[in-house]
Parts: sequence; structure tokens; C-alpha cells
Amino acid sequence: MKNREIRLGLAVVTSPLEVGADQALKLLEELQENLRKHDRLSIYVYNKPVKSPEDAIQAGIKFYDKRVHALCVAAASWFEDYLVLDMLEECDAPVIIWGIPGMETGSLCGTQQLGFMLKQLSKPYEILYGELSSDSALKRLLQYASAAMVRYNLRRSRIGYLGHRVEGMTETTGHELALKKTFGPRIVGIDSQVFLDGVSRIQPEIAQGKWNDMKKQVGRVISLDEDGIESLKVYMYMKSLIKEKSLDSIAVGCYPHLMGKVCLAASLLGEEGIPVACEGDINGALGMMILSWLNLEPIHNTDLLNPVPEDNAIVFSHCGSGGFSLAKSESDITLAPVRLMDRGLCCLFTAKPGPVTLVNIIPTIDSYVMGMLEGVALKTDMVFPGNPLKAQFESDYREILEWIANEGLGHHWMIAYGNLGQELIDLTNMIGFKFNDLC
Repeated sequence: MKNREIRLGLAVVTSPLEVGADQALKLLEELQENLRKHDRLSIYVYNKPVKSPEDAIQAGIKFYDKRVHALCVAAASWFEDYLVLDMLEECDAPVIIWGIPGMETGSLCGTQQLGFMLKQLSKPYEILYGELSSDSALKRLLQYASAAMVRYNLRRSRIGYLGHRVEGMTETTGHELALKKTFGPRIVGIDSQVFLDGVSRIQPEIAQGKWNDMKKQVGRVISLDEDGIESLKVYMYMKSLIKEKSLDSIAVGCYPHLMGKVCLAASLLGEEGIPVACEGDINGALGMMILSWLNLEPIHNTDLLNPVPEDNAIVFSHCGSGGFSLAKSESDITLAPVRLMDRGLCCLFTAKPGPVTLVNIIPTIDSYVMGMLEGVALKTDMVFPGNPLKAQFESDYREILEWIANEGLGHHWMIAYGNLGQELIDLTNMIGFKFNDLC
């Protein structure tokens, strides 16, 4: 599982002749102190002002050695643009440039000048302006650095592909070359027969104790004990494969033969930071990884099912593979046979309310497209036997359905709690592929 810390390189640039150069170290210390208040940030500081090419190279080498996800460069004054460019030659990461108010310092002028260079060179960057204590600027820095962390992790991630894609669901197919080129993940094949043979070698008594504890943990159990034990054996073997193959997520071709066998594993692994996508959806697994790295929670894996006109909402759900923490409480969870097949075990509960971000990622002929919506999950009844989430949006639900149809988006939507739209926009800008939201 990828470490979800955000590694940020921090430096201050200046030119010795300029007004404000003598305040560079003080500004660096102030910004460092402000950033340390954010738990997810690990800060790596170049502890002297960058004012020469030699300084820039040494700073870049330090940041490269720490494998930072992004650089934050505060401008104490006007500075030569090549200082940051030399730094990037050693550590080519997205840059956050912070301009500080001051009539004579030229700090803002320097950031604008650098922005021109980075734009022409197609380097990802964000310009901030304000006092170093500005809450809005610090929030924006955290958003951009979070996206940079996801970008870095994606290039080093592996998606397990267990079994097959579902016949007739072409949108779920992973375009391996475009996936690697655009986002970075590598697909790791897992033969379904080898997998099932591995599960069969786990003795039932190994899972018995955990199954007894789980029955006490949830509100209701309808599934047979033998199905619960089998589901836990699947979880145990899948977890061992994740470690063996260094996987960050798995897409399981569950429909129809593995329905009710892998659902509990998906719920438990989601809580451990390893998303499991249903129906062999490689692109869904990609979306779940991105969202889970941003919000540090399990991700809903859903179909778009049906509008609820009286609430201007749409219900989303799959059969029941959500992490337990996505329920309002564990007492609301029922472990029951999966729908359609009436066998095995899945985790039934309604989704807890709260702000949500929905992502749909689909392949094109030579790249990828991401669709995104932001809304609010409302309280809902068990209108579908799975993990129904009723999402309400500012736009009329008919407008949303028309947008989905016009953009040719798919039917699988990955849903995270929180408003993550800006981070997703930043990520797509850094990577450089098509992004659609309903504006």
C-alpha cells in the first residue's frame, strides 16, 4: 500500500540586490512553521536562501533524494527565473510558487516571470499570492500538493487483474499502453484458477475465529457460516497476493461466477487502503485509487441506477462490497447472500450522508477521459440490495443524465466522501488528459 503522506520540498528564492532579500530566512522559517500544522505534510527544507545556480542545484538534489511530490518556492523578492529552472533539472516535480505582498520587493513580479517560463516549458505549476499565514493560500497549497502526491503514486502503482472483464462491458477494459503512458499504473494479471486453488488451500479453521468476531461486529447475519468462512479465506489469500505482487488495487471479474465470493474481501481491503473494483473494471480501480489517496477512506464502487425526481437525486449502488466505515454505523450492516445469485456473502447497508465526489474514468482510442460530479449523499432506504447512495446535485438530474450521455461516459461511478473536485482538476492538468465536469 502506498504511503499517503505528502512530501513537500520547501525553499525560498531571492536576488541579493533586491529589497526583501534580507528577510528570506525569516520567511522560510515562518512558512515552514505554518505548513507543519498539516498532519499529512512531510516538509523537507533547503535551509538557506536560493540565490545562485549552485544553491538551486543543491536544493534540487536534496529534494530529489527525498523523492518529494511537489516543490513550494516562496519568493522573498524578485529573483532570476533560472534559479527554479535549475532546481527542476535535478528534481522535476510540480511547483507551487508563493508571491508575498510588498510594493518594493518585486516578489509578485518574480512569480509572474517564472510562471511564463514554466508555462512555455509545459511544467505543472500553481501561483499563490498572499501572506504566509493566509488560510486560503495554505488550503490551495494542500490541494495542489495532494494532487502531486497522487500523480507520483500513480506512476509507481500496480493494479491486479483477477479473472476477466465482464462480457458486454467494454468500458471497463484497461487500455494498458494508454494507462501506462497517461497515468502510470502497470496491470498485473492474476489467473482465476490459480487464485481459487490458493483459496482452497487455506484451512477453514484459520478463518473461523475471525468469522465469529465479525458476526458480533455487524447488525445482522443471514449468510451461512460456511459462506462467511469461505469469504474470509478469499480475503486472506487476496491479501497475501497483494503483498507478494506489491499491488495497490485489484479489479475482480466477479460477474457472475465470483459473485458473493469476493464481496467481503473488497469491504475489508477497502478499509486497509486497497480498493477492489467489481466486474473486472480496471478503470474503476484506477478511480478508486485516486480518490482513496485523496480522502484516506474506502471508496464506494457503484452503478448509476435510477433518479429520484422528488429529491432531484440519483441512486448509485453495487451489490454490497463497500467498506464498513461507509455505513452510518456497523449495527446497520447485514451480511447476506448476493442478489441475483442468492448465494455467498455481501455487505448490505445504506450509505452514510455527507458531501461526495463522483468519478467516472473511461478509455478512449489513445488516452483516457475523466468525468466528475460533486454533490451530497442524502439519507436513503435500502432501495437496492447493496450499498445504495442517494446523491443530490445542484444541477437538475435530467441535465446530469443528458451530460453523461453527451460525453459518452460509462455506467460505473466511484464515489468518495468530501469535495475533491479541485484536486482532480489539478491532477488532470498535471498529467494532461481530458477532464469533464458539469459546468
